[in-house]
Amino acid sequence: MAQKKAPRGGRPRAGSTKGSAPRRGRPPQNQPAPREAPARLPVFRLGTIPGATPGKWIERWRTQRPYQRIELEQLDVATQLDALRDGLVDAAICRLPMADDDLHIVGLYDEIVVVVIAADSHLTVVEELEPGDLAGEVLITPRDDVLGPLDLPTEAPAFDPVATTEDAIATVASGVGIVVVPMSLARLHHRRDVTFRPLAGAPASRVVLAWLRRRDDEDVQALVGITRGRTARSSR
Repeated sequence: MAQKKAPRGGRPRAGSTKGSAPRRGRPPQNQPAPREAPARLPVFRLGTIPGATPGKWIERWRTQRPYQRIELEQLDVATQLDALRDGLVDAAICRLPMADDDLHIVGLYDEIVVVVIAADSHLTVVEELEPGDLAGEVLITPRDDVLGPLDLPTEAPAFDPVATTEDAIATVASGVGIVVVPMSLARLHHRRDVTFRPLAGAPASRVVLAWLRRRDDEDVQALVGITRGRTARSSR
């Protein structure tokens, strides 16, 4: 006896999905919820001393914190502490020494100290100068000097102190005296008629990031992390 065929449109076989309505399952797992864009924050004001080059840190800040603008404020070393105390800046790239119990200080880098000399000076014959090489040289110390006493066997100038490091280097270019400064200042005020040589044995000039303890907020810590090489994906 012939077996009857199942009518068309009959019950689907087990496991078949043909003709079935789409199932209303749960949403896919492990998909993060959409993140809200951070609210705009007040401008972060970063002070910086002459010779400092915070460009790479500024770029990282703008990449990692596009919702908070950062602005640079030029500071003099003589007034760097006042700028922090008076709230003119949120943090500052400063040069030591600066002692204050109300500050947090994080070291950034050390600068070697150099002697700026005229391009045709006899001192250019060596690649590095010893303190003894400077015996009898006229040491010009500008009013904005950042190193302090160096105890070198030099002579004091017969003229009044000049106002700025830039003026002192211009005086050296005229063939009068030498100037001792951190390397960044020698480069900042470089001229074709002067050059410089490292000074052996001179203590390094330390550059730091400083901020008030009461200003120790999340944005300051973000800047600290950036100066230490922390990326947006880094964990603290």
